[in-house]
Amino acid sequence: MPAPRSSRPWYWDQDPPPPLRPAFEGPGRCDVAVVGGGLTGVSAALELAERGLSVVLLEAERIGWGASGRTGAQALPGVAASQAKLERLVGREDARRVWDLTIEGLDLLRERIARHGIDCQWRSGQLHVGLKARHTAELAAWEEELRRDYGYDDVRLLDRAQVRAEVASERYVSGLLDERAGHLQPLRYLRGLATAAEAAGARLHEQSRVLSWRVSGARVRLRTLRGELEANHLLLAGNASLGAVAPALARRIMPVATYVIATKPLGEARAHELIPHDLAVTDVNWVLDYFRRSTDHRLLFGGRVSYSGRDPFDTAAATRRRMLKVFPQLGDVAITHAWGGMVDITLNRAPDFNRIGSNVWYLQGFSGHGVVLTGIAGRVAAEAIAGQSSRFDVFARIPHREFPGGTALRRPALVLAMLWFRIRDLL
Repeated sequence: MPAPRSSRPWYWDQDPPPPLRPAFEGPGRCDVAVVGGGLTGVSAALELAERGLSVVLLEAERIGWGASGRTGAQALPGVAASQAKLERLVGREDARRVWDLTIEGLDLLRERIARHGIDCQWRSGQLHVGLKARHTAELAAWEEELRRDYGYDDVRLLDRAQVRAEVASERYVSGLLDERAGHLQPLRYLRGLATAAEAAGARLHEQSRVLSWRVSGARVRLRTLRGELEANHLLLAGNASLGAVAPALARRIMPVATYVIATKPLGEARAHELIPHDLAVTDVNWVLDYFRRSTDHRLLFGGRVSYSGRDPFDTAAATRRRMLKVFPQLGDVAITHAWGGMVDITLNRAPDFNRIGSNVWYLQGFSGHGVVLTGIAGRVAAEAIAGQSSRFDVFARIPHREFPGGTALRRPALVLAMLWFRIRDLL
């Protein structure tokens, strides 16, 4: 097949970019400085501004340039770590609080779409699918756990025939349908949130990379290329892109590359035949495939990761081969877009939200669950900065460790570990 026409995310080409927001020029002062213009930072800026605080958001590139504008865009409850793992880390009560906050985050997402009139193509329904008997047992146990321990009744176990009615593939033997979850066009959603944050009084600056920051007494001073910003509080929301701005935090997460392709428009009838009820679909392998339809009748398919941080293979061809294992009937279909992005994973796959001292806060480690979790993260961080930290502290109690091996050896160690999980998927 010919090479894709674009290495840009399909979302970026669906709509023309808005006018560039002005770069920050100092000196300046505010109540809260937010670093990072993705879903995390913009969500926090909106919540803070709605509480009457003066907010300046600094984005190194453009709003949505990082993971938020590249994601597979499936809106799921929970976090990447299982609820059973959370119970081992923080106990059953806090594990339940984390779950409940993610459900609030899912409701918050839909509430924001409605309240701010964001045309982000929301679709309800998400399906986890299994490929073997072991997966079926895991999905059944998961459904029972969610209903029994968490009161979550929006899930339903599907057998092979029922899954086949939802996904035109012979690959899957079972599924767990979540009718409350869904999918959306993430860049449209983020841009809508950014407009709402500005309407609430937040000042958003693009092409305003933070070079350094330091705590000076009761305030924080940030240095950019064009000046200095002084704030009462600093919220670090750059996730995998923070890097040298916060090296101590960078050692607690691993940027992992993931890849997505978009087919050419299939036509309404053919796209409907693939996924009749327009669900988002994810398999339950460790190295998983995830896919959904777009509103212009493409298939958006993600299915490769690089734990080394490099892309040694042709992304479009390799991801297309994975797509054809699911949908061999698309063998004649060209790929128009192929792109990658960095996911910020933690060692235990649980989110890492905490504070440094009394007035520096950070939100990171979404581990692939950012569409919903970033929204509630912004809300609980805003609550904490405004003086009520009880819900933020639920996340802060989750213990985290740095990746072993330091910055030099942590990737090789992780690659070896992930090779074992990949072999387990294949067996």
